[in-house]
Amino acid sequence: MKTQPMIRNRYILIGDLLLIIASAMGSYALRLELGAAFLQYMPTVYWLIGVGLVVKPLFFAYFGLYRRMWKYASVREVTLIVLAVTTSSLVVSVLMISLHSLGLFIGLSRSALAIDWLLTIILCGGLRLSLRVLAENASVNGPKSKSKRALIVGAGDAGALVVRELQKNPQINLSAACFVDDNPTKQRQQIYGIPVVGTLTDLARVLDNQQIDEVIIAIPSAPGRIIRMVSDICRLKGIPFRTMPGIYELLGGKVSVSRLRDVDITDLLRREPARMRDEEIGETLNGRVVLVTGAGGSIGRELCRQIARWGPAELLMLGHGENSIFEALLDLQESFPSLVIHPLICDVRDRKRLENLMAKHRPQVVFHAAAHKHVPMMEKNIEEAVSNNILGTRNLVDLSVAHGVERLVMISTDKAIRPVNVMGATKRIGEMIVLDAAARSGLAYSVVRFGNVLGSRGSVVPIFKRQIARGGPITITHPDMRRYFMTIPEAVYLVLQSASLGSGGETFVLNMGQQIRILDLAEDLVRLSGLTPGRDIEIVFTGVRPGEKLSEDLWDEGSAFQPTAHPDIFHLEVQDELHGEALQRSVDELGRLAREGDTTSVVRLLDELIPGSEVRCTPPLELTSID
Repeated sequence: MKTQPMIRNRYILIGDLLLIIASAMGSYALRLELGAAFLQYMPTVYWLIGVGLVVKPLFFAYFGLYRRMWKYASVREVTLIVLAVTTSSLVVSVLMISLHSLGLFIGLSRSALAIDWLLTIILCGGLRLSLRVLAENASVNGPKSKSKRALIVGAGDAGALVVRELQKNPQINLSAACFVDDNPTKQRQQIYGIPVVGTLTDLARVLDNQQIDEVIIAIPSAPGRIIRMVSDICRLKGIPFRTMPGIYELLGGKVSVSRLRDVDITDLLRREPARMRDEEIGETLNGRVVLVTGAGGSIGRELCRQIARWGPAELLMLGHGENSIFEALLDLQESFPSLVIHPLICDVRDRKRLENLMAKHRPQVVFHAAAHKHVPMMEKNIEEAVSNNILGTRNLVDLSVAHGVERLVMISTDKAIRPVNVMGATKRIGEMIVLDAAARSGLAYSVVRFGNVLGSRGSVVPIFKRQIARGGPITITHPDMRRYFMTIPEAVYLVLQSASLGSGGETFVLNMGQQIRILDLAEDLVRLSGLTPGRDIEIVFTGVRPGEKLSEDLWDEGSAFQPTAHPDIFHLEVQDELHGEALQRSVDELGRLAREGDTTSVVRLLDELIPGSEVRCTPPLELTSID
């Protein structure tokens, strides 16, 4: 199998030799016409042929023209051909002029040299591109009787890519039948021979008229409402449907545009991506030593993945779980083999170990994602919440200041606002620690606060999936229970944007969009499983628990916030925060109480320190909590 391209390229080499001869002869024929003058210049032509046969193949080989699979040629290969021919023709011209000056032959037409350059591009380039044309015709005109007909939603670049993949790979057993697209300028046009036959509103009619077997949604930036509309129509028609990854998934480098997959819940909740400001992210991360704590977790892992694409000098992946760090490391090494990655097994509560690592690796940018975040678990393990979320954060922040970390971003939560649980309260104290350090040091340390992320560990979606797999029922506290949701790739991208915006002491709040009814989320998951809510899977309401909110907040009531340079990121003006010596004394006291196991006093002190906190009024939540 490996020798097949070499055999093919040997034939190409033979073709090049013949075409080089034809190009040299043709250049003088076109310049002088086929007459007495042409015969007079024949010695020059022979010299041009000889020099060309030696020089041009050598340069073609140097530029890799004999190491290409020309059936996959693109604009890049065309550019390479032009560059190789131009370089070799310049060398041939210099040699011909030098040989003429030595008197080895009489007469030299410089314009013929230019014609020879042009003919070589046309002939040698045409030879290679003809291989692609033949390959395309073979795949397009191959057997189609057994192929399923696919309708592609979206006639943009992504849709064109899907068509090319289907045409080049008949083993997929799908052939592109038509497009639908809402752009009026694309109507009745063709892309790679495939017509655009209507808009999204025509989808149901087109599915019936075109005898479609499968639908492919090829719009990476499509909002959830589009995905939902297409999936609902396909479900009614009994037609399978797939989609491409969303734009934020592509940014992380985890998947490619050409990868098709089944529609999942994250697609239905997609928002139209805001304006990208990639230049600022690049300036923040490129060439820097970047540390991510909690790198084995859902958020930390995605942070590492998206940071990697910006070319940091080194990436430090810190976490206390060796298995999760190992898995994340393998994932990154596969996608970014040239990136320098250091897996660091360390608990942020171990100050001495953390200090040694900071001194050794000297990070310049830190993303702090290490935290205990499962609400009910922390209600039953209050000491751990204080130790990790508060003391661990202080360790990291203090050492970052001491070792000159230029920029630090702490990942926080909407549950830090008027907290009714220990997890949210400890995260709020962690926020205070970061903001106080920024005020004291003048460094660009900031906090990014957002709501629930879909698919993270311990989130509601995995719980609902397990309940569906068991045959139900799905348990929800109240039909009007609402929460903010965001996909992990989108949340991480906006965190990186926030990092580039921060100058020090900011609390950034992400635009989480509209709150989603948990009931709607559950019903969508049931439908995506091929079942019917209420018939196949029962949904049971268990009642709102004391202290549980029907909806959540991203900032305290009455707080002022300002827009930033990014439309999905806001700067919150935080007031009534602890700082300085008072904060340090309070953190010390919380640590002492936690070590002594005095959880009652811990909760009482949290309520005293945090504005609007009502942790002591809230009974512990069940382990199945959606929070």
